[in-house]
Amino acid sequence: MVTDRLAQAVRQQLRLGRLLPLGGPEDGAWLTECAADAVLRRAADAVPGVRLGALRIALANPEAAAPPVVPAPPSALPPGPLRAWAECAAAVDRPLPVTAERLRGALLGAAEDRLGLAVGAVDLRVTDLLDEAPEGKPPPAGQPPAEEPTDDGSAIAAAVTAVPGVARLAPVLGRGAVRVEGAHVRIELAVAPGHRALDVAREVRAAVAATAPPAATVAVLVTAVDTGG
Repeated sequence: MVTDRLAQAVRQQLRLGRLLPLGGPEDGAWLTECAADAVLRRAADAVPGVRLGALRIALANPEAAAPPVVPAPPSALPPGPLRAWAECAAAVDRPLPVTAERLRGALLGAAEDRLGLAVGAVDLRVTDLLDEAPEGKPPPAGQPPAEEPTDDGSAIAAAVTAVPGVARLAPVLGRGAVRVEGAHVRIELAVAPGHRALDVAREVRAAVAATAPPAATVAVLVTAVDTGG
């Protein structure tokens, strides 16, 4: 039924979160908030004496955003500086300002070094105190790996999967991981461990541009960032 498909689409969008811009307007790349959340939580888990709670990422100033050079995925945020808002619980046996600063540094570092997100600030709110420092936790599963589509079978798909750092084609928005609409191509993929999401997206765009027609535009949506363990 139409209502069932609509409800499923809404649930999928809520699970993915916002589609965050990777890099600047010229990069033509985005990242699901779900994928970013998994990476940032893994970084937070390495900070002693703190447990990360709710985490959201959005444009710091929507008026400062710029239009991308290529068509964006549906409902994606335009390129612009980002800001993160996070809640956390902190151990009482450690100075709160020190703990908060370490957590902020870990989140900012992972956003830049692992993902390529232009997060300029992290607003932290301590919502609970822990009697003991939290024990090491397994990293969150994040977004489950999506199966590679079997119906792409194209030179574009082959060019994408040949790029170092591409773990697999990983569609989440429907109609396959390689979507061609006129002169525009959108790629949805997962990034392999040890690779920066923005760098991989740039390499994919270059590889697809060399394969697609000369006038084609290319957008990349990173839907998962694998941790390798």
